[in-house]
Amino acid sequence: MYVCLGTQKDDSAEEYITANVVDRNNGRIVATASTVEHSIKNSLECGRSCNAKAATVIGEVLAMRLKVEGLEQGQGRGIHVDVNKEVEKKGFKNRTKVWAVVNALKNHGVKVVLEDHEDNPSRPSF
Repeated sequence: MYVCLGTQKDDSAEEYITANVVDRNNGRIVATASTVEHSIKNSLECGRSCNAKAATVIGEVLAMRLKVEGLEQGQGRGIHVDVNKEVEKKGFKNRTKVWAVVNALKNHGVKVVLEDHEDNPSRPSF
């Protein structure tokens, strides 16, 4: 399973963030969260705007949904994420939002497997 992130703009040019966890075996989305969802959008002070706080909320909601489905361990192999790929191919202007989602998943008990290099200078040190 892997995390797939994206940002989009709606008709009013407001940007929102979406995160999906996809089963690599069949391409099926097993969990999703987006700031376009009414309940999430209403919980944010900034509405749907795509910032690090909104990205953190998306990671928290995604973690909760994975736990409900019993998938927080990624079927024993973890939930994979390639931060560089998500930044380069998905329209993120910086890594802050991607790391906000990743850290929220980890902080809420999801087994996250990073596919980028450990010596990557863009990776925050903890």
